[in-house]
Parts: sequence; structure tokens; C-alpha cells
Amino acid sequence: MNALSPEALRRGWCPSALKPMETGDGWLVRLHPPRAVLTPAQLIRIAGLARKYGNGLVEISARANLQLRGVSLATHPELVATLLAERLVEEHDGDGPQRLTLVAPLPPPADCGGEGRGGRQRQGRQAETGVEPSSARPSIPNPSPPQAGGRGQGGALIDAPSLADAIERAGRLIPGLPAKALVIIDDGGPLSLDGFACDLRVVAVDRETVAIGLPDERWLGPVATARALERVAELLSAFAAHRRRDPDTIRRLRDLPPTLLDEMIGATGLTPTTPPAARPAPRRAGRFVTAHGHAALIGLPFGRSDAGTLHRLGEAALRAGASTLRLSPWRGLAFSGLQPAAAGPLLAVAAELGLIVDPDDPRLSIEACAGKPACLRANSNAMADAAALAEAAAPLLAAGASIHVSACVKSCAHTGASGLTLVGREGGYDVIVAGTTRDKPIATLDLPAILARLRPGQELFTRLSGRGTMGPGQ
Repeated sequence: MNALSPEALRRGWCPSALKPMETGDGWLVRLHPPRAVLTPAQLIRIAGLARKYGNGLVEISARANLQLRGVSLATHPELVATLLAERLVEEHDGDGPQRLTLVAPLPPPADCGGEGRGGRQRQGRQAETGVEPSSARPSIPNPSPPQAGGRGQGGALIDAPSLADAIERAGRLIPGLPAKALVIIDDGGPLSLDGFACDLRVVAVDRETVAIGLPDERWLGPVATARALERVAELLSAFAAHRRRDPDTIRRLRDLPPTLLDEMIGATGLTPTTPPAARPAPRRAGRFVTAHGHAALIGLPFGRSDAGTLHRLGEAALRAGASTLRLSPWRGLAFSGLQPAAAGPLLAVAAELGLIVDPDDPRLSIEACAGKPACLRANSNAMADAAALAEAAAPLLAAGASIHVSACVKSCAHTGASGLTLVGREGGYDVIVAGTTRDKPIATLDLPAILARLRPGQELFTRLSGRGTMGPGQ
């Protein structure tokens, strides 16, 4: 395999297996497994490849993709050949997105006929399992029953993975889609994906219809679920056509001027509709029940782990009889097909490894980029600072606040607004309340000063506790 050209390695790529991105610790290689699904044995294999061909660090991105760090010019060709030969990745030609869609990480029930939006909710929270609570070993809540509205995974209304697969195939035939284009397919169940920004959002309203959301918060529909693919393809094709005429200005659907957006909507014949009913924030870790058995959703702290930890987790998943795993947009792994007695031991192993198994873990509400020394542009050690912030701001995060730690203004870890956004500057951070990395900071402070002001009664604590500054915690 020939070495990649400088153009193929330039910053700003949406990296893939074939097109890595140069970083401070070598090349970052992003993996897109077929249908976004792996087996525990494949996870173990990928962990071994991360050690052999990279520096052993593995990440999960906010779009639920695996990333291997520390790959080099010398190791990349053999790594790619292995990934392709063993069907651990799915790559296609062209400049469009390698993965266009995002779905909830747990499978829908067999009939996709749960309660979903507005459905019946059961009261109460299950008792804790036999894992003793401690700072080193978080408690692991029992699952909610299959039909519990906001606390279990039994309320999916549509088969989102199948619709996503069809949209993926259609999207590859549309020239001009940007590499970062994203369509969220939300099955209407308890694992709401409302907290993620996207170009188009398809949300199940009931078993027969969906609504389509736009970046300007307009909603179109109702659309028959059977015609959702056709409608999404029409909108994506119109967007791509506009972008081909002005690629430097129109990079995402949100960049379309209102007149062009209105024209695009009018051409589809879609009409405005009311937004889907709001749902509680999803439970992003712990044990769940699906029609296919029990499932365990395990988070990686700030989306990063080492190959040895993932190897041990994969072995525990094999012992637990997990059939498949999906990557979670909350930067974790969702193991499905578990027997009831197997979920607890798997979560216990994950807790012992320092991974996230408690849905109330404060680390779930902090987004952090790789930072120094992994990133060439970083001005701070974002991940280490995020760990300190998670401890200091735990009461705020438990109440629903969100924090984004970005080592530079690029905002790689999180593009939207957060309750508190910190942008790395040499020796400290620009501090932004209820905004993004590009909003005006209220101050520039070093980390000790930020930690001090997050204490009860201090300025940042008061601001984050105030109305309108609490983020979605996602």
C-alpha cells in the first residue's frame, strides 16, 4: 500500500481507516464497523491491533465511532489490510460521510411496539445490585422493566437500525454530501437522542409515522414510516445540490439561507408539524432489558480507554454470553443478548476496570477532547482537567449541568452549547457560560481558580445553578 499524500493527511479531514488524521501522538485512525455492530471477540481483536499498530489508546467519538491513536506511516498499511480482511471496518470511496446516521445503541424490541412517547410509565426505581457502592466501585442499578417509559429500553416505536441502513445506502448515491453530514434516527423510545446536533432528525411519533426535524428547530410531517427513507433522501439531495454550487459557504444544512431552506422544503411537499413530545433525559449507563434479553451499557471515561482494559472487558463480555455490541454516542459500549444473571457480573468487571456503569456518574456529563500531548493544537491537558472538574462539580452535574472542556477553539469533542464551556489557552481557560467555544468568555482563569469558583456559593456554581444555564447532561 502506498503512503498517503499530504493532502490525505491534512487537518480537517473526517478521518477514517483509509484516511488517518495527523495528531500530536501519531495518526488517528477512525473505524466504521459494518452496520456499527461488533462482537466481543472483535472488540478483543481491535484492542490487540491498537497495541500492535498504535500506542494502545482507543477512543469512542460523539458519533459512536472507534478511534485508534498513535498509528504511524510504517504501521498504517498493515493495520488497514488487517481491518479490511477481517471485515472490522466498512469503507467506501468518495468524499461523503463514511457513516451518515446515528441510532440508539440498544436494539429495539422484536415488534417495535413499546409504549414510547407519551406511553404508560411504571413508578419507582429498582433496587441496587450486589456491587457495593464506593468511589472505586460505583453502584449498578437494576434495569427497569421492558415497558418502563423513561428508564428502560422497551419503548422503541420503529426499527431505527434498519431505517438507518437504508439511509446509509441512499446517502452514498448522493454526490456533494459533506463528510460530517449526520442524520439521527430516533426510535421514539427511552434512549432519546435529543441532545445531539445533526443535519436532519427523524423521530418516531408512533408506530406508523415519524417527524423530520431541521437545524432551525422546524419540524416537518407527519411522514409515514414507510416513506421516511424517500423523504430523507429528497432533503439530502436538495441540500447536496445547493452545497455543490457554494461549497465554501454551505458546509452543513444549518448554513443554508432561509430562502433556500424554504425552497428545499417546498420542493418535497412536506408541511410543518408540531415538535414531538419531549422525553426525559436518557439513562446513559447501567443495565437494561430488551426483547432480546438483558443489556449492559458501559461508558469510557471521557471516551477513552487503553487496549488492555478493553481486552479484559471483551473477555468478560464473552463469559457473559453477549451476542453483539454497539458503540454508544455517550462514548461507551452497549452489550446485548445477555442472560439476566450475566449482566451484573459484566457490569461489576467494568466497574473494577474504572469504566462507567452508574447512570449518575458525573463523568457522563463532561465532554473533553484529547488535549495535550495527543493533539498538536491543544493548549491544555483537557482529559486530566476534565477528571478534576468531574469531582469538583459533581453536585452541579448531578442536577443536570453539562461541562465541555476543549483544549482549543476547534471544539472537536462537542459542537453545541454547554452549561460551562472551557476553551484552552496557555496557562488556563477561557470561561464561557451557556455557550459554545466561539462565544464570548466571561473570564480567563487557570484550573485552580475555576475549581474554586465551582464550590457552593461561588460565582460559577451560582451561574450554573441558575435557570437557563443547565445543559442537557448529554
